[in-house]
Amino acid sequence: MTDGPEAATPSTHLLRRLNADRVLGEVWDGEPVTASGLMAATGLSRSTVLALCRELTERGWLVELDDARAAGSYTKGRPALRYAFRPDAALVVGVDAGQHRVSAAVADLHGRVLAEEAVHLDPASDAGARRDAVRGAVDAAVARTGRSGADVAAAVVGVPAPVEAAGVPSGERNPFWARMNPGLGDLLADRGWDAVVENDANLAAVAEAEHGGGAAAYAALLVGERFGAGVVLDGALRRGPRGAIGEMRILDLVEGVGSSDGLGALARDEARRALARGDGEPSTLARVPAARLDAAHVLAAADDGDPLALRVRERLADRLSRVCAVLAGLLDLDRVIVTGAMAPALGAVVERARALLPGHLHDPAVEIVVSDLGPEVVRAGAVRMAVDHVRSHALDRDLAGVGPVGA
Repeated sequence: MTDGPEAATPSTHLLRRLNADRVLGEVWDGEPVTASGLMAATGLSRSTVLALCRELTERGWLVELDDARAAGSYTKGRPALRYAFRPDAALVVGVDAGQHRVSAAVADLHGRVLAEEAVHLDPASDAGARRDAVRGAVDAAVARTGRSGADVAAAVVGVPAPVEAAGVPSGERNPFWARMNPGLGDLLADRGWDAVVENDANLAAVAEAEHGGGAAAYAALLVGERFGAGVVLDGALRRGPRGAIGEMRILDLVEGVGSSDGLGALARDEARRALARGDGEPSTLARVPAARLDAAHVLAAADDGDPLALRVRERLADRLSRVCAVLAGLLDLDRVIVTGAMAPALGAVVERARALLPGHLHDPAVEIVVSDLGPEVVRAGAVRMAVDHVRSHALDRDLAGVGPVGA
């Protein structure tokens, strides 16, 4: 069988689709390329490459650029056609629908964020309020791009709850999970978008792929109000049939931990309790109104040598070391990446946790590192997953006439 044009049989249709996917894959992330360059990269004939590039251009994925002679690449011989991917041919939406805050970003097909919006939520908000917050943040972010919802190809929403393999929320097992994911996938799918709902820690693991340092087994550990882990084993994100891999309720049973409360909650609550008891030496934290005292205050005071804050920081390090030991011991991880909004402030906590880890593991091969992606790590993972979704389904979609043509 040749790779040239043939009668439309199922086998030739499949071959043509595979070849089109190869061509699109070569162009998606790279610089503009000539037909000759695509021939060399794919091993396809010139006629097939030209036919596929013409088809992909008509369908809106590629744009034909000025020839290489006009661009100044050379002055002799037949002009070479050049093709480029259109990253602005469609938009994707990434959303972090957290308990306290909803953050939405609109990006192009290279994952470049074009606009964003964040709204704060009462953590006790009901399902309707959460749906309204997601809708409002997404609409505002899309409007800022100057485009419309018709230009959006896919949306991914991160929620602080497990999501079953088929994308179904696990609300029947936990009312909190149902409140965190009140049909958010349907909310966006009703707009004609490909919509995916995913656990927030799993999206953090997607965003932290580069911080994985090439590790085949790592966990992205969200550490704020609660612990949650996105787990990558053998290079692939693992969810489990009920989406429960990385759920940390098991910590209720771990000596020295006792709950899945995260480092942010622990720092705040330990400091407030100690101040209420009047423990030890006077603390600068007493100047902060109790209702406003949070982990940021505690960590800053510890950096300044405040005795009470230093004791709390030691408690944070002990808890983190035990949680990392549980993850590494169960999953044989190479790396635990401490991530989320408070991660950049946890350098001293992580350093101490590294020192404590050998006391909890016989072979402490796991490395604990700190992410620098900050509070938008879940949203970044959502954008990346949305782009990957569009890419993997690209040939099922025509984008001709959608959005401005980008070179």
